[in-house]
Amino acid sequence: MRVLNFTYLTVAIFLFCTSCSDKQYQTLFLQQKALSDSTSKKASVKTVDYQIKSQDILQIRNLQDIKYIVNESPITANASGNNASQGQEFQVQDDSTVALPVIGHIKVIGLTRAEAQKLIEDQYRKVLLKDPIIDLKIINLKVTILGEVRGQGNYVLTKDRTSLVEVIGQAGGLTDRANEKNVKIIRGTEASPKVINVDLADIGSINDPKTILQSGDIIYIAQNKRAARSDNLQSFTVIFQPALLLFNTALIIFTLIHK
Repeated sequence: MRVLNFTYLTVAIFLFCTSCSDKQYQTLFLQQKALSDSTSKKASVKTVDYQIKSQDILQIRNLQDIKYIVNESPITANASGNNASQGQEFQVQDDSTVALPVIGHIKVIGLTRAEAQKLIEDQYRKVLLKDPIIDLKIINLKVTILGEVRGQGNYVLTKDRTSLVEVIGQAGGLTDRANEKNVKIIRGTEASPKVINVDLADIGSINDPKTILQSGDIIYIAQNKRAARSDNLQSFTVIFQPALLLFNTALIIFTLIHK
């Protein structure tokens, strides 16, 4: 009977320990140390505005009259069914141009959003409009965020310069399982990927130019050590508990037989 009691006590302690959960106390933006990346840790990083590429989607509107991209042709809805107040959408062609009402094909590949906006505005001023105010957005730019955030998925870059912290905020913030010191930005092509390691415990990460996101970036937030240990322990428990139950049953039968 002592053996049986000891077994029950062992099982109870084991189940209690496996049911305990560690809480992650995140320390964001407290420490001060330099960021590093996988290629050149000492090289200075210059923030470069996105340059328009083939197949990009440009959303264009004339702020002088939001119902018209130009003053002579009313637009009720664009090809995607969006409201006219949001502007029309035009796709950049492989020949490096975008076809626009009245002014025709305008070469935009290689230009930044601001440069393309000014070019189109100047062209409408020369050909048709007296004082156009053209608003241009590139609406297909996005990043992907995975791992320990509350809302994984794709997020559109709505500004010229969107920071890592802003996108994490859009994703609902980090979970309790997140390792704030192990955030990775995967950037570049498949043939030449680059990994930027970010420590969000470092207050310098807020303004570091390497955390200004680029279209196509993949952001991954790793688990903290407590979460990883908990997952490993749960996996062990799933395997061990049936064996423990079988052993306990055998021990009860043995005890009853030898009473």
